[in-house]
Amino acid sequence: MEQLAEAEALPSASAHRLICGDCLTVLPTLEAELVDVVVTSPPYNLGLSYRGYDDRRAEDEYLDWLAEVASQVRRVMKPDGSFFLNISGSSSAPWMPFELIVRLRPLFVLQNHIVWIKSIATKGDSVGHFKPVGGRRFLHHNHEHIFHLTLSGNVKLDRLAIGVPFKDKSNIARRGHPKDLRCRGNTWFIPYDTVQSKAEKFHHPSTFPLALPRWCIRLHGRENAVVLDPFMGTGTTVVAAELENTRGIGIDCDPSYVEIARRRLSEASQVQHVLAPI
Repeated sequence: MEQLAEAEALPSASAHRLICGDCLTVLPTLEAELVDVVVTSPPYNLGLSYRGYDDRRAEDEYLDWLAEVASQVRRVMKPDGSFFLNISGSSSAPWMPFELIVRLRPLFVLQNHIVWIKSIATKGDSVGHFKPVGGRRFLHHNHEHIFHLTLSGNVKLDRLAIGVPFKDKSNIARRGHPKDLRCRGNTWFIPYDTVQSKAEKFHHPSTFPLALPRWCIRLHGRENAVVLDPFMGTGTTVVAAELENTRGIGIDCDPSYVEIARRRLSEASQVQHVLAPI
């Protein structure tokens, strides 16, 4: 059995836990019904260059592995918990996210399917993440999936916590809304910050923007929530938990990524932060 090494307690966030180990070894050691929100992005099986993980498994092996992880996630979730699973296919492997979500149907209810839009073009202007693709068969892959999974399908959310203002202000009174906010809907435009080198992404091949887990935590809408990421990577979800005044648990098998997460969390805990506007 792989030895687990828990990171040292952090100055202002002693409730956070960073654990170095295989999530299939670590998750069974966690208390049942401990977690309010799970936000994670597992390896996509697209051949990305992780430090210590082979991202080219046979498809059935990959899907069986993630289903096993998901069964352990289910065990540690509270009955009214939310599991936000960020996953992407590719132009040459478009079915994989849907194959996965069908595998998870015996474990969860798919309460919401959110499309994370990484790049948009409006009025001739392109905004957001853009990575050119070669050839003439495929369009540029501008989106990823966020599957919102729950145990019952009846989990109440704080939709206005990530709401957007009305374009037509007459709708506020006419439709009986208490303030100038409406539900954002299930398409989220969250661009990456522009980077010029791998070092700016902490040498990780597949990070997501900090806003993504922050929106998920706010949408679930529980105070003093416990937030889990079983594929923590460089710690973005746990940093989001710190910034949202919740408690994070992060698991990763790569000690170098755990150290980066520890450093990022320590830096985040040093600043006096308030909940930033959406």
